[in-house]
This record gives sequence, structure tokens and C-alpha cells, in this order.
Amino acid sequence: MAPSADSEPVSVLFTFDVVPGRESDFEHWLGLVNAESAKFPGHQGVTWLRPTTPDRHYHAVLRFDNGTHLSAWLTSPQRVECVRHLDGIAEEAAPRETTTGMETWFSLPGRPVLPPPKWKMALVSFLGVYPLVVLFQLVGAPHVAALPLPLLLRAAILPLMLSPLLTYVVMPLLSRLLRRFLYSGS
Repeated sequence: MAPSADSEPVSVLFTFDVVPGRESDFEHWLGLVNAESAKFPGHQGVTWLRPTTPDRHYHAVLRFDNGTHLSAWLTSPQRVECVRHLDGIAEEAAPRETTTGMETWFSLPGRPVLPPPKWKMALVSFLGVYPLVVLFQLVGAPHVAALPLPLLLRAAILPLMLSPLLTYVVMPLLSRLLRRFLYSGS
């Protein structure tokens, strides 16, 4: 399913089933496909999750700044060529899942699972936001208060700084580190 062209970041979750004994070939392919996709406008990175069980499934979370840029990569001749090199090494094992917005902070690639309970998502979000707010209060707030800007513009500085930090750095890290907590029983 091709994502819609919108202005929100978009992620696609892939699952690959690797042929036994071809893991090193697949790992080599990962480097090639990552380098090729990074050349495309709007590419925001890919996170590969290697198997932790004997099931041979590799998962990838591919992120682009919008659906148009993601579609350009997914339908490109470069990607078709990359995928052609997977013959005999691996195949896409599950339907792709495309998501936008904050639910990607708490998604488990390639698995049809319910999101974590809301109280767990709220707690992990707090763990991500609170230290950044404290740091801002200690370091940035005195400087922002001194700016000759209207209150509404000064108030916008903190969320403008927090949003990208949370989306691209803090929440992906916390959701990886706290995966067992998030997806264990409620």
C-alpha cells in the first residue's frame, strides 16, 4: 500500500525472512539498501532489528519526512534493483505496515500486536519529556525570557525544540530500551 502524500513523517515496517546460512549475505545487502535509500529526499533513517530468536526474521523501520518522498523511494528503479539482489537470500515475510504520527514511537515492527497500555505510553513519554524540560529550565529558559519577543513566540521555543528531539532521538531510544516493559502484560 502506498502512503498518502501528506506533510507528516511516515514510517514503514518491513519483515524479512532470511534463508538459513545466508545471514551474512543479507547483512551485506542491508548496507547496500541503506546507502541507496539514504540518497533519496526526505530520508530520515532506518532502524534494523536483528533476530533475537531462531525465527530468522529481520525487521526494519524505514522513516521518511512525508508520504510523497517515501513513495518515490518505494517505487524507484534503485529500490527495484536492490530488491532484485535478495533472490535466494531473503524475502519480505509479512505485509508492510505504514504508520504516521506518534503511534510509531510505540510500535513493534512486523508483529500484529496491540499498542502498549496507555498508562505505559504515558509513563515512558513522561520519562522522555521531563528531563528535557528540566534541562531547558536550567539552561535555556533564562535566555528565552530575555528575548524581546511577544509571549506567544517565546512560549513556542520549547515545543519547537522538544518535538524533533522527542521524535527522532529520545522516544525511539526509550521505546527500544523499555521494549520489555512496554509489551509485557498490562
